[in-house]
Amino acid sequence: MFKGWNQPILVAGVLAIACTTSVRAQQDSLEGVFRSSIDYVSITAVVRDQRGRPVSSLSREDFQVLDAGEPRQVLDLRAESSAPASVALLVDGSGSMRIGGADAVSIRISDAILDSLDARRDDAALFTFDTRLLTLQDFTHDLEAVRGKLDSVEAWGSTSLFDAIGGTAGLVAQRTQNRRAVVVLTDGGDNASAYTAAQVAAVASSIDVPVYVFAVVTGGQTTSAPGHNALADLAYLTGGSFYVTHDEASLDSNIQALVEELRHQYVVAFESAAEPGWRTVQLTTRNHSYRIRARSGYRAGAGD
Repeated sequence: MFKGWNQPILVAGVLAIACTTSVRAQQDSLEGVFRSSIDYVSITAVVRDQRGRPVSSLSREDFQVLDAGEPRQVLDLRAESSAPASVALLVDGSGSMRIGGADAVSIRISDAILDSLDARRDDAALFTFDTRLLTLQDFTHDLEAVRGKLDSVEAWGSTSLFDAIGGTAGLVAQRTQNRRAVVVLTDGGDNASAYTAAQVAAVASSIDVPVYVFAVVTGGQTTSAPGHNALADLAYLTGGSFYVTHDEASLDSNIQALVEELRHQYVVAFESAAEPGWRTVQLTTRNHSYRIRARSGYRAGAGD
């Protein structure tokens, strides 16, 4: 039996981070809910070369940070290839996922991701949603327990996809010592969210939780459906990625790309700006042929 909340589903993340009881009742902005109490910023990044291969041998001196256009010294760098991972699977259980077998494809992707994890150090959780965020399996090292709950995803009516992503990101943010990711498996439909994709992207970006979205396209389609652009923007702004899966080749290559990213993350740390407010961040390397995926900014001025 799954666990859920009757409040709007973004409250799941709010409860985990800020111990508040109702997003709407208190009229808290998304950006104000997730704030850091430290005076430095950490940014998770994945670096690829011109051929798309992960680059795993960079040092602190190889990175450059522009904070709202101002250069910042890189204070610390961690290569996360051997660190534990916490992966939250967020599976769309809407009725439209049953059409064309998208639900079966999402189970296959979930199985492959779980296969890539090491139960001795990594953990995973499974969530689904309607207008609530529903926990099918809390974070556990028992990956088979997560796998066993994949068939428990049921079809619902209204779907609050963007809210669910925000709430799940808030829960994953608690896994502070781990590499973290939210993996969303969906056809892209949303008809009940209280928040926009851009607002949720700001939340996940500010707490450094990359969001990876698998847009499952079935029925012979080869292009993205309406709503995918917003999901793609959300993923990229958080430092994650957006994949469209419409055949066997794209399915296999997308799974491989995600697994590579989870195993080749850097964490770059620098001092936070003193002025409160949202700060845009540009992360580059001295080798300008490398491509970097990282979140787009952070919120300075904790506690203001």
